[in-house]
Amino acid sequence: MSSPVTLPLDRETPFDPPHDLRRWREEGPIRPLLYTDGHVGWLVTGYTVARALLADPRFSTDPDLLHPPVGQRLTQEVLARVPGFFLQEDPPEHTRFRKLLTGQFTVRRMRRLEPRIARITFDRLDAMERAGAPADLVREFALPVPSLVICELLGVPYSGHERFQSRSAVMLNLDSTPAQVREAMDDLMGYLGELVVAKRAEPGEDVISGLVATRQLTKDEITGVAMLLLVAGHETTANMLALGTFTLLRNPRQLAALRDDPSLASAAVEELLRYLTIVHLGPVRAAREDVELAGHLVKAGESVTISLGAANRDPEHFESPETLDLARQTSGHLAFGHGIHQCLGQQLARAEMRTAYPALLTRFPTLRLAVPPQEIPTRTNMAIYGVHHLPVAW
Repeated sequence: MSSPVTLPLDRETPFDPPHDLRRWREEGPIRPLLYTDGHVGWLVTGYTVARALLADPRFSTDPDLLHPPVGQRLTQEVLARVPGFFLQEDPPEHTRFRKLLTGQFTVRRMRRLEPRIARITFDRLDAMERAGAPADLVREFALPVPSLVICELLGVPYSGHERFQSRSAVMLNLDSTPAQVREAMDDLMGYLGELVVAKRAEPGEDVISGLVATRQLTKDEITGVAMLLLVAGHETTANMLALGTFTLLRNPRQLAALRDDPSLASAAVEELLRYLTIVHLGPVRAAREDVELAGHLVKAGESVTISLGAANRDPEHFESPETLDLARQTSGHLAFGHGIHQCLGQQLARAEMRTAYPALLTRFPTLRLAVPPQEIPTRTNMAIYGVHHLPVAW
């Protein structure tokens, strides 16, 4: 058996996973991994093993069983103790939350949102155009669009966006101390808790009001669910929009193809999701019993980290995976995960990106970077990968 490795964070290019992940995948789909607290578990880099593991009920998301591949375990435990934080719940508790939320995130509801997503997108582009170049695409477009959408969906006033965006950044920063994470989380929970009380008195047509109306969750559980959806709902799509645009600007032929033929948008979104895979540090699971994976025995209690980025570049599943091809019929990528914990808001994220990419490129056909590409700061220090800023001109 090979010696344990540590999970790499440094990248040779902003758009590709760390090279070591590719090299290790070529040697085999699973290998020993040294976790930050000294635990020795496993790292999965192969697509087939990753997909099977994510759907395997013998693996748990219980934070009491998990070890952190990066960061501090105390930080992980602070976030996991939030009532309603169902990402780190196993059935039957996870099933209870998921069933209630699936009714709030129906395909029909997401389709009804599409005209509003388009209006928000065009309004932000109007504002960018009026302000003129150069502009930080993250601040002016990539972050506001999904933030406005998720606020409307949840029933959260957008006037509080600076507060929840800054608190989210602290919670997702790998360098934050447990005390800083606790302070940011408590502040956001307090803000959303007051909103839940207000929704009980005066309900609307939003998701929080819908959860209140079920009468199946406590105030703290609804608050925790709202925090999870608010943070995930703007952070993930915002980083995909910014990093995806950066990627297209460095691949001008692919950019031109999407700009000239917006009907490519659906395929382009799936390919960008696969190619970039912004969930770059996990997910992590823990074996509830001894399980054999690809010829290796994972013992009960051992943690397994799945590199979605490496799995989504596996040549055994994707032809020429290192090539960005927006016309590719990408199917089965793991950017949204797989199994019972697959991203609840994936259809919303797709709708936002299908609208935003073509609209941006059509409005600004000469869009370009306003600084050298090596000056773009990447988010290797964050739980969700992307860029901190993206200065552009047109």
